[in-house]
Amino acid sequence: MSESEFVAYRAAKIGKQIVLPLSKAVEISLKGMSIRFWRSLLTVSLIVLAIAFLVYILATAAIVASLVRLDDPQINIILQRSGVEAQEIGAGGQGSLFAQISHKQYWLIVLSLMVCVVGITNAMLMSVTERFREIGTMKCLGALDSFIVKLFLLESSFQGIMGTAAGIVLGVILAILHTLVVYGSSSFRVFPGLTVLSIAGISLFIGTCLSVVGAILPAVRAARMEPVVAMRVEE
Repeated sequence: MSESEFVAYRAAKIGKQIVLPLSKAVEISLKGMSIRFWRSLLTVSLIVLAIAFLVYILATAAIVASLVRLDDPQINIILQRSGVEAQEIGAGGQGSLFAQISHKQYWLIVLSLMVCVVGITNAMLMSVTERFREIGTMKCLGALDSFIVKLFLLESSFQGIMGTAAGIVLGVILAILHTLVVYGSSSFRVFPGLTVLSIAGISLFIGTCLSVVGAILPAVRAARMEPVVAMRVEE
């Protein structure tokens, strides 16, 4: 038997490898989220709180910057009482968004996002532990490591998008209420709609990325699991 005939024979014996489409991975991920609703809700709540705080700080700063640029004498008095720097107020004030955010707030934003990532990682690791048998069954049926990783990253991405969207809405509402109480109806007169939309888009990107980053370690751990070991674990 020649080499080419041998290769053809081996290919015929092995057969074609079945590769599941992305739609199937999406379906399994959504089903897994619905089955483990409370676990998913915990992960989503972490993202909601972190993104809501981020959007609240940025949206409030954007509204205050718009009030500074308005250069209204009565509003300027209120701004000074609320702690806005004097050099920012008046005809020479730039009304910069980042000028309205203190160093303390920057650190709080960073810490909240870090806590969010750690919380997502912990929740996903617990999800992997609960799904040992499921992972082992899929690998015994021929699921590739890349497919297992794809499942967990998709699940985390869906949770990140939902949590980030809810966090954006909550953060904008809190920012509007805060500025309405402190500065009155003038905050609506100069409401920076385009800036807030930009903040929402950036926050959506950040929240989704944090969700994916937090799920990488659990996804890799699940993919590297030996099927025999996974099936041996008692539920």
